[in-house]
Amino acid sequence: MAFDFFRKISRAPTHPRTVARPREFDVADLYRGPVAADGGTDGTDDMTGQLDEKLRQAYFWIVNKAIISPHYDIEFNEGPPQTFTVGDSRRTLTLPSGQSYSSFVLLPLLTFATRRKCLFIGGPGRGKTASAVLMGVLAGSSVRDVRRAMQHGHPQMTIADLLGNPLPADLVNAQDMAQIRIAWRAWLGMRVKIVDEYNRIPTRTQSALLTVMGDNYAEVLNQVYECPESAWYLTANDEQGGGTYEVIEALRDRIDVVVQALAFNPRFLDELLVRIEEDVRPEELMPRELVFTDEEVDRMGRAIRAVEVPDDVRRRVEFFASQFELAEMAGGQFEYMTKDTARLSGIAWHELAALDNGRDRMKDLGCQTLNGLSVRNLMTLLLFAKALAWFRGNPQVELDDVRQILPFVLHDKLRPDPDAPYFALPENGPYRSDRVSWLRRLFDLASAEYARLDLDRNDAVGEMANEFAQGLDGVSERETRARLVRIEKLIGERVKGRKLYGHLYDDLLKLKYLHQRYTNYLAWLRAQA
Repeated sequence: MAFDFFRKISRAPTHPRTVARPREFDVADLYRGPVAADGGTDGTDDMTGQLDEKLRQAYFWIVNKAIISPHYDIEFNEGPPQTFTVGDSRRTLTLPSGQSYSSFVLLPLLTFATRRKCLFIGGPGRGKTASAVLMGVLAGSSVRDVRRAMQHGHPQMTIADLLGNPLPADLVNAQDMAQIRIAWRAWLGMRVKIVDEYNRIPTRTQSALLTVMGDNYAEVLNQVYECPESAWYLTANDEQGGGTYEVIEALRDRIDVVVQALAFNPRFLDELLVRIEEDVRPEELMPRELVFTDEEVDRMGRAIRAVEVPDDVRRRVEFFASQFELAEMAGGQFEYMTKDTARLSGIAWHELAALDNGRDRMKDLGCQTLNGLSVRNLMTLLLFAKALAWFRGNPQVELDDVRQILPFVLHDKLRPDPDAPYFALPENGPYRSDRVSWLRRLFDLASAEYARLDLDRNDAVGEMANEFAQGLDGVSERETRARLVRIEKLIGERVKGRKLYGHLYDDLLKLKYLHQRYTNYLAWLRAQA
């Protein structure tokens, strides 16, 4: 009976939708090629729909039967949710009105679909390694092969342990380096790569791991092994990158999402008891219908990248990202007034923060962080927002998709300043330790400020950027001069009697960029005259 329970897949749709009405026959359809079963002209949309349903089936099988994770912390609503105030701290318990998800299961699945890199954090015995093994089985490997290919970090781990050894006979007989063959480790060729306790790997070996993770190849004695595109899963008991060895910054930066293994709820102890009594391991009983081929994962990736990001959602992401990089006292030239300039200089951050006395440090979101966002961070955020929207069956990214996925992408990328005045308030104290809630709160505050400024309807910089994006073909010298004047006038209006905040700083740099492009174009027009 237990085996049937673990192998059973619900036949009900995981995300019920309104059934589309059949298309009426049109003679013109005869000239459009083969008709698909769903009424389209080919099977592409139907195949994509089957894949997102299959991934949702995998999610519900894992969350309900394999990994006991009753924590629905990625919340969506289709109407007003029910809320309850609990405890002396007056925390809010929310009952979502829409289909919601457990981050500990959903984030690894989205990593699998996009072939990115996920870090599990949490105490020992909380299911981090078991979740990673399930992802390997989902890719079609046996449990035995997944476990044998798993790399276990330890203080004596060498590059040869990680990547492979040169053949002894070749070391003796080879006349040059090109003749030395390498016995590569089998895990390098797998579509799901698992590194357990990666923060116990020595620093030198971490650098070799960085090459494989970042550039997708391994190198030993000038011999190169090209690795296939893979999903990566790493585990660590310490989210700060501690352990036997500190994790190098470049390796940490290659991790796309961080997900925490939350505490086990003893109310579900009966499910553990069944596994003990029946000697059942869920990873060994995954239904074959849930296993994905390489070609299916490729198709999932293409479908995810095709999900649209509407302009209004993109603008809110831009506004959020613009809050954090500005450090007015860090540079003399306008372009160098950034936190990255301060970091590269080696000056203690608190010394610069003490000089910055012109802004409202409670209102300015940038004062809560020690750094800004990189290009890699923003690209990862957009990709996982697309993946979440696709998983939910939507053709476009919604603002809630960004809001829910953002804390896991920026978990160890946007670092809080524990000495910021914002965290000194008693009601904000929990945000010092709860990184997910703090990042989501940051996004909510940025969104509220965006709405207050009415930037959806009143964005002069955006209008000028859209005008420039239409191209310069046919733009006359007179019109070019007029646009330059409008840019200069807008800059004058923006800086007049105003404090400099992050979003204004980025707007001014954008206007300078447009001004320079028009200036160069004007010089070209004059040369043609």
